[in-house]
Amino acid sequence: MTAGAAMPVIAMRGAGYYSANTVGAKTAIDKLGDLVAAALAKIPLPGPGLPFSIADYGAADGGTSLDLMRGIAAIVRARRAEGDITITYTDLPHNDFSTLFRLTQGLLGDRSAQPLADAPGLYIFGSGTSFYRQIVPDGTVSFGFSATAMHWLSARPCPIADHVHAVGAAAAEKDRFKAQAMADWQTILLHRARELRPGGRLVLANFCIDPQGRYLGNTGGANMFDTFARHWRDLLAAGRITEAEYRAATFQQFYKSVDEFAAPFRDALSPVSQAGLRLDHVATEVTACPYAEAFRDHGDARRFAADYVPTLRSWSETVFAGALDPARPAAMRAAIVDDFYGAYQAEVARTPEGHAMDYVHCFMEIGKSLG
Repeated sequence: MTAGAAMPVIAMRGAGYYSANTVGAKTAIDKLGDLVAAALAKIPLPGPGLPFSIADYGAADGGTSLDLMRGIAAIVRARRAEGDITITYTDLPHNDFSTLFRLTQGLLGDRSAQPLADAPGLYIFGSGTSFYRQIVPDGTVSFGFSATAMHWLSARPCPIADHVHAVGAAAAEKDRFKAQAMADWQTILLHRARELRPGGRLVLANFCIDPQGRYLGNTGGANMFDTFARHWRDLLAAGRITEAEYRAATFQQFYKSVDEFAAPFRDALSPVSQAGLRLDHVATEVTACPYAEAFRDHGDARRFAADYVPTLRSWSETVFAGALDPARPAAMRAAIVDDFYGAYQAEVARTPEGHAMDYVHCFMEIGKSLG
């Protein structure tokens, strides 16, 4: 089998590595507290005997949204003293659900906090189903949430010839990624429209390109994806990887603009509008890289590099590891990936200025009509 012959496996690094090394993702989620609380206050409570059902779409190991879910459960319980609450965590089948369940049961993470699963009348479920499919029955979700997940596309439109991400693609390549992203966005919204109860709501935080042209890892200084591409290209130049492996390392992602996110809602005749969804709030937000912020205080470049690169690795490793020919021995593939991230880390340690993975999100509140 040659590199890139199979569809890539998309997954965050498991065993708790993802949430332990993505402090910035949790910080961005924590910023949503007020928006989530306002959305919850607008949702009609389900009738007697029906649960207030919550869905976390693309939850990874659940660690970054754990505090938010505790807060949501408390808000719902304050509105409704009796009645069940359910949380369905969803992600792809190869997601690390074992870590997710251990985190929600209090068997990992902060042992001083009450486990989410111990909240009275709260039931936790997991679904290994992509958000590109309907996950739960029609009209059963009161509140849906997703953070930092829906930039992943349902399919890779094409390999990117001389970069690793659509942000650095040639114009024709970028057009194909945009077309896929817009079709995928409609698919995601239509499935959520079917799942939501009348009056239900979604709060979504998606990576975007903001009106100033900023995006993840590109807010001034070193461009993260350009740096990825350069180090991957260096492995090709050194003969460590083949041309096919170089081209196979294409992130199956696209960052939309605010206008692109809003487009289905602004057209009254679009399938999304006809399904009863409306966009009630949209805004962009930049969350500073916590590791770069800490570096400004401690000034230790080697420490910064050692703290910073693992957060990049937590979500990107499967792209580069998956690009390598599976005919290579596993130890060889692991060594190539380790050397790739090692070179990135060495660069940051040598010249730390300008390196940062600032998060750039589009925050949205979406409601479903009562009728």
